[in-house]
Amino acid sequence: MRIEGFIQKMKEQFPWLLPGHEREELAALPLVTAGKLESHYYTDTNPLLHEPMNRYLTSGTSSKRRKTIFYSESDEEDYLRIKRDVFRTILAGASYRTAMADMGTGHAEATAVEVFRELGMEVESVSFRLPIEEHIERLQSFRPEVLYTMPSILDRIMQASEHPGTYGIQHVILVGEIASPGWRQRTAERLGIAETQVTDTYGSIEIGTIAYFSHDHGRYLFAEGILAEGIQPELLDADLEPLPDVLEQVLVLTSTVRESFPALRYVTYDVVRDLKVIDVDGVPTQSFKSIVKRVGPDLKHGEKISIYDIEDVVYRHLREASVRVQVSGNALTVHVYSALATPAVLNSIREDVENHIPAIGMMIKAKLLDGIQVIGGTFEDSQNRTSVKNKKIFYT
Repeated sequence: MRIEGFIQKMKEQFPWLLPGHEREELAALPLVTAGKLESHYYTDTNPLLHEPMNRYLTSGTSSKRRKTIFYSESDEEDYLRIKRDVFRTILAGASYRTAMADMGTGHAEATAVEVFRELGMEVESVSFRLPIEEHIERLQSFRPEVLYTMPSILDRIMQASEHPGTYGIQHVILVGEIASPGWRQRTAERLGIAETQVTDTYGSIEIGTIAYFSHDHGRYLFAEGILAEGIQPELLDADLEPLPDVLEQVLVLTSTVRESFPALRYVTYDVVRDLKVIDVDGVPTQSFKSIVKRVGPDLKHGEKISIYDIEDVVYRHLREASVRVQVSGNALTVHVYSALATPAVLNSIREDVENHIPAIGMMIKAKLLDGIQVIGGTFEDSQNRTSVKNKKIFYT
């Protein structure tokens, strides 16, 4: 759909979206922020509540309500088609016959099972809430060639596995969390596959599949129907500070294939690096280098601390490790779970985090952080399966 037609369609579907805006140039339209969605979309008066829609609940808003995201029949069809096309591109050239979705329940998991079947594969699904021993039993018995999962879940599997390469996994498709280059490389090594066989995808329940990592280009390429913009956080909220890296921007998305969500300059609050157009087989294509963090007024130091960068430092020093980052007041603690994390290695990690991640070094000099602790420990799976996403900043 042409952008002009899509803008008009959004005006009709969501009258509150563009009041008084007659111009239809995309860059001239207002941003769809979290506050605007809370006031108009995540409400008990949303007219979509009375229409035959699929509904998906996700984490709460700042008003503590759970968010309901609506999908029309057309939205569902487009979601499945685009996801199938992305998976087909990722797995091109291989004749895989078995796949496992190990990520719990929900829209991404349910649609993945359907997509794998449409690609002619036998597929099984595992809930992330099961004890890790059951995940491993299923991997050993089913031996999926393709594993669709989240980095935190794969961390749990590898922490509990002496030889994860024996499960027969040939390609990993990731979703749901940031996967740094160092993490992807170490994961591939432990599974005994090439780094190009670990592929990250990026999506959200609001938009659907957004992008996937192209190993040929070393960048994330956007999926069909996505138009991307980058803005500075201070344009969203005067209380948000500028990003320290000139290549970093907050990602704003328009999806011309979305019908029941106002996906018109929707603010993701995700920070990407090096958003630009590149040539892909002669076609100008929007892309970015990496997703590094999120911003928001409720994230405290979160707009400056990047899990992506911290993990990348850890994996320069350790081949096998799981990482958790905790902020308490002005104290930043990096928990490193690895049998190889000797005091000397932990000290080297601390020095690298302080000295080689500019944003953290600046925060220490400005007394916004008191310093960094890097602590070794033993990974306890029972403490990590209650939350599916662990690659984030934990505030205490």
